[in-house]
Amino acid sequence: MSDPERLFAERYVDCDGLSPEVSMSATVQVGTILMKEWPGMAQLLQLESEPCSGNWSLVKTLDGVTLDRKIHAAGWNFFFMAAEVKVMFLGVPGAAKIQNALQRILAKVTPQHFNGLEVTGIVARHFLGVPYVTVSAHSRHMQQGCYLDSSEVRQACQESTAWAQG
Repeated sequence: MSDPERLFAERYVDCDGLSPEVSMSATVQVGTILMKEWPGMAQLLQLESEPCSGNWSLVKTLDGVTLDRKIHAAGWNFFFMAAEVKVMFLGVPGAAKIQNALQRILAKVTPQHFNGLEVTGIVARHFLGVPYVTVSAHSRHMQQGCYLDSSEVRQACQESTAWAQG
């Protein structure tokens, strides 16, 4: 892979087929936001999103800063969790491997009951000639209060949302 191709691969990964259930045409890159779907989210924030994985949607055309401003304008807060979640895989970046990495990241953050995730890094490197990729992300959480709700409160909110969706 030439240097320009490698630099492109470090920043952008085409994710057609990100989820087995849904075919995506979006590109996952550094700054991509995934949000858990809940009734009224799209109407409240006037967001464009597309299904991604299970009940997670990929927010289109907005990065974290722009989405944060939009959420604050609606009277809500968008928390950024300092703890970074990383997964690594061997090989070069590709749609199937990025899909697997995002699934692994979502599996790690789901027990914390946050409703957002921001991809903060997709870096391709080599070690002893073996290519590997590190995908990193930070949990995000959108809520009305200015103090972050406890895990139990977030879980109860998500369970009531799941019940409301049927």
